[in-house]
Amino acid sequence: MGIEEILELERIENDIYRGSSIPSQLQRTFGGQVAGQSLVSAAKTVDVSFRVHSLHGYFLRPGNPNEPTVFTVDRVRDGRSFATRRVTGVQDGKAIFTMSASFHVEDEGIEHQDRMPDVMGPEDLPDVAEDEALRQKMFYKEWNRWDVRLVPHDKIARSSNLAAQQQVWIRYRDPLPDDQVFHVCALAYMSDMTLLGSAKVPHEDVATQTASLDHALWFLRPFRADEWLLYDQTSPSAGLGRALTQGRIYDRAGRMVAAVTQEGLMRYDRSAQHTPGLETTR
Repeated sequence: MGIEEILELERIENDIYRGSSIPSQLQRTFGGQVAGQSLVSAAKTVDVSFRVHSLHGYFLRPGNPNEPTVFTVDRVRDGRSFATRRVTGVQDGKAIFTMSASFHVEDEGIEHQDRMPDVMGPEDLPDVAEDEALRQKMFYKEWNRWDVRLVPHDKIARSSNLAAQQQVWIRYRDPLPDDQVFHVCALAYMSDMTLLGSAKVPHEDVATQTASLDHALWFLRPFRADEWLLYDQTSPSAGLGRALTQGRIYDRAGRMVAAVTQEGLMRYDRSAQHTPGLETTR
């Protein structure tokens, strides 16, 4: 299913929306789907002069991909420069996700950013859809509408003080609407796709059960999700069954357009059977 259909919500009544169930091979509702749909519902309640600049979400329970999710929006604050929304995603009467999103009327001020890493361009890397081994993995079957290109680990200009790092070029394959709100919601979806994998880089041969626990995203500059974006990912720490991951997203011009932080469950796979709501990766 295309990202346009995924992010299209049905209005039930004031400040209540419903996202359709999405055909999926996953055991649980994809976290990026819930985050993206939550942001869509929040944006529908804010004046168009306000642009989302950050969101902070918690995954409370595994969602059922075969069931729709209902999103209720709480209009926490409407100020002259900032607006705040709190969104709760519910399935079967239980909250599966809660998110706070902040919106801002853009202004002028100081500017700086870290330089984009020196990295191989996407045109020099194979599309994962052309790699038979990768194509068979559930991840790439699930998100084949996205053009994903992995920078080989030995080609990353790695800093010696980083514990784990990976770099991914990504874009949506088809042209998307000229609507910046749509593109930020699409990025909220995409930003959950590969980030936890950065924590696996030093542990590729270890079978683990993984699940997103929270998700924080800052939108720094305008961008398009159907144009190449570099997702530079690191995992500064893992322990006690959890992993912290961080990402910086750049466009082809080298502008930092977003920043992401996520903590995920990352524990040893203790049994041959999967725990409901968890994925086993190797």
